[in-house]
Amino acid sequence: MSSYPSSGQPPQTPPPSPGPTAGPAAWRTTQPTTPPSNLPNALNALNPPKTLRQRLADLRGPDVAPRPLDARALAALAANPGCGRRALLDGAGVDKTVLASALGSPAAFGQSQFAIVRGNSFEAKVKGDGGAELLRLVYEHLGTGSGGAAGPPGPDVLTPDLTAAGPQGRAARTALALREATAAGAWTLLDHPMLALEVAGSPAYLEPDAVVVDPDGRWTVVEIKSFPMIDGAADAAKVGAAARQAAVYVLALETTAAKVAGAEVGHTVLLVCPKDFSNLPTAAPVDVRRERSVTRRQLERLTRVEELAGALPEGLTFDPACSAEELTEAVSAVSAAYAPECLAACELAFHCRDRARTADEVTALGRSVRGELGGLTTVEAALAAACGSPGGEAPGGRAPDPAAPEDPTAAALRRAARLRAEALEQAPARIRTEAAACR
Repeated sequence: MSSYPSSGQPPQTPPPSPGPTAGPAAWRTTQPTTPPSNLPNALNALNPPKTLRQRLADLRGPDVAPRPLDARALAALAANPGCGRRALLDGAGVDKTVLASALGSPAAFGQSQFAIVRGNSFEAKVKGDGGAELLRLVYEHLGTGSGGAAGPPGPDVLTPDLTAAGPQGRAARTALALREATAAGAWTLLDHPMLALEVAGSPAYLEPDAVVVDPDGRWTVVEIKSFPMIDGAADAAKVGAAARQAAVYVLALETTAAKVAGAEVGHTVLLVCPKDFSNLPTAAPVDVRRERSVTRRQLERLTRVEELAGALPEGLTFDPACSAEELTEAVSAVSAAYAPECLAACELAFHCRDRARTADEVTALGRSVRGELGGLTTVEAALAAACGSPGGEAPGGRAPDPAAPEDPTAAALRRAARLRAEALEQAPARIRTEAAACR
């Protein structure tokens, strides 16, 4: 018989306890270890990377609310698509007016109080009497949509109430009013509707002066401006700015129209201005298809805000509570594309102009000059080329190779300098003296 217990199995002998020599070494060989390849994942679990929203909040500064984008800011951004500085600041919601003041270069542009009051008075006149005059101008200059069977607007024009709580509520109420107006097939005037447009992953709320829905389902943006239209023509620069701003509204309307059956967004907006030097309204149609395409491309490029923010050093902020030196260093960390046109559209234009002049950049002279000078990026290099040093020094301090092909830009500059010198030699002594004093 077996001497084993009734279980029939040999007794289990407990393992011997490790001796002094089997302590730490044996523990290290028996305990599981984290592979080195998993170490970054473990660190990320303890310190997860910041989201884009958190990164942009850090750029604004603690307890600084984001400044919402409006149509004017989006239009200015589309006018200078190569400026990464403006793209980042607008995408992060930084208040550029406050930032410019903290930098010591406050913006010196904007409408006067008189112009604002005059503009509000003119807009009230245009929209008076239920918008009868405004709708008459729309029908006179644009007619109706693709059907064209509807007659002129009568006294039964619909003017829906668009009041709601907050911009999000107003945008939802506007979308509902547009859907109902399209289904009703009647002339409808939406006074100061609220439109939503997604920009860099967050909604931007835009408020045009008016949107008219005709019986054929076409939605038309109306821009009311206080600058005069003399003999049927207005200032080209102001009309261009109004067209870029209206193109943003068209893009926002297209987002809503895509969800409404029978809706069509007109790419021709109506610009309403005072006639000649009176306060009587007149209008002109403005095709904004080109501006719409440019604005759409630039808004698509705004997805690069994450890349721009990721390239900045950790801890960088545009908090206006920082010192002017810290803010200057932070702003300089983001590339800019200054042009004199920025003075009428960007709050940081004066700061960027001073920096461009300090760096002797030819961009301070305008985009056209910058394009003509080609590889000559500084004023000093352009003047040296005009004085007979077409390429300056070669790399490494060597003299330029005389057998190298001549730069056509430098040749054109030298020819212009020679013609100027010849003209001054033939000019009276007074003009030569004044020209020498301007050098």
